[in-house]
Amino acid sequence: MTTAEPLRIGILGAARISGLSLVGPARTRDRADAFAAEHGVERVLASYAEVIDDPEVEVVYNPLANSLHGPWNLAALAAGKHVLTEKPSASNAEEATEVRDAAAKAGTVFMEGFHYLFHPVTRRLHELLGSGELGELRHVETMVAMPAPPGSDPRWSLPLAGGALMDLGCYSLHAQATLAPWAGGPPHLVTARGGARQGAPDVDEWLDAELAFPGGATGSARCHMAYGDWRMSCRVVGSRGEATAVNFVQPHLDDRVLVRTAAGERTEELGKRSSYTYQLEAYAAHLRHGTPLPLDAEDALTTMSLIDACYRTAGFQPRPRTALPASG
Repeated sequence: MTTAEPLRIGILGAARISGLSLVGPARTRDRADAFAAEHGVERVLASYAEVIDDPEVEVVYNPLANSLHGPWNLAALAAGKHVLTEKPSASNAEEATEVRDAAAKAGTVFMEGFHYLFHPVTRRLHELLGSGELGELRHVETMVAMPAPPGSDPRWSLPLAGGALMDLGCYSLHAQATLAPWAGGPPHLVTARGGARQGAPDVDEWLDAELAFPGGATGSARCHMAYGDWRMSCRVVGSRGEATAVNFVQPHLDDRVLVRTAAGERTEELGKRSSYTYQLEAYAAHLRHGTPLPLDAEDALTTMSLIDACYRTAGFQPRPRTALPASG
């Protein structure tokens, strides 16, 4: 990353996200100290609130449990900080609306961390559509699935805003929404169905959503958090051919894009450099040089609104919001 001056980023919690170790995580002190020693973080603060209030911190990075995205994003924006948050930006659309409005009021840069969008793998899918090689967009299939985490994992907790759609399905939905320029506009939900986690009837173990685009294309967005193996694919079907990103969410593990047209089949390898690194470079370039970003708080609200719609249609309720603790 080449910038005139390094970004000073405060991390809420000892997260293991590539390239984001600049000012100091705060969670349990022992864990924070260990993280700082391992990653060369210059100092550790005692609480999330201290990170947000630190005058040297330019950007607050929020990788906390889903339920803590909204309240701590709001707190960071109120403190006048730029915010890079893990997805989703909030627990539900009502809270995401407040985050959107707070970002506008603060006048700072708010971005949801859909890192995959910055990698050459996803950019190549968009290039193939834009070039006309695939013809007109007809159908999109996204599948994001993983083996089940332990039952004690916060992703199975309703109070922590868990569920397959929150953790995985947001990628499926967002990847489809980014195709709006070639589909006559953003998609809308047609129908959704899902299944609850055994012992946690309000938490989705899997959810499938069917979408429709204004231009006539259709979409199938699937997610499963208790699947037999890892699947993170995006298949784009056009009138002249199709292309599949084998692992669009984790391209550092598999960077292949498979292209099939009347001219034949080919495999393109786009590089296994971390998508998180690309994301951080793009964020820094925007703050230092004004380079445009493809994501903002409005985009985050659009995604959260679609998530809520999927939940309601599939027979679940949107995730409950969490009040900010009295102390950090």
